[in-house]
Amino acid sequence: MPWGMFGENLTLEGLLEHQVNIGDRLRIGSAEFMVTEPRMPCYKLGIKFGRKDIIPRFLGSRRSGFYLAVLEEGEVGAGDPLRTLCKAERSVTVPDIVQIYADRSNQNLDLIHRAIQTEALPDSWRDYFSRLLQGVKA
Repeated sequence: MPWGMFGENLTLEGLLEHQVNIGDRLRIGSAEFMVTEPRMPCYKLGIKFGRKDIIPRFLGSRRSGFYLAVLEEGEVGAGDPLRTLCKAERSVTVPDIVQIYADRSNQNLDLIHRAIQTEALPDSWRDYFSRLLQGVKA
């Protein structure tokens, strides 16, 4: 079984969440990727830090990291340049998704609608936001 079958973590320099739209296409080395969603914390983060407030603090920072879908396999190595191939227009940024999720009291309806219409965002997120929107309208 290849060692990369279950995914890898990349640490990228020079690309911050607020600069990245869901659906942006990137090239690193000879591989091509698409930004799909923020990386969200789970309960294990609270256990690791021994703090009940760590998840809200983490979400409040809007610096979640993000997941990339592999569109074209290739070689990626330390120091390979990162290029944005295509910016997803009319999309939402990674922190936009975190904001909608984390701050349910401040519902920006336009932002929620744009998130739902963002095809690169996984169905689970789009369904969640549709249900959230139904609750707001009720």
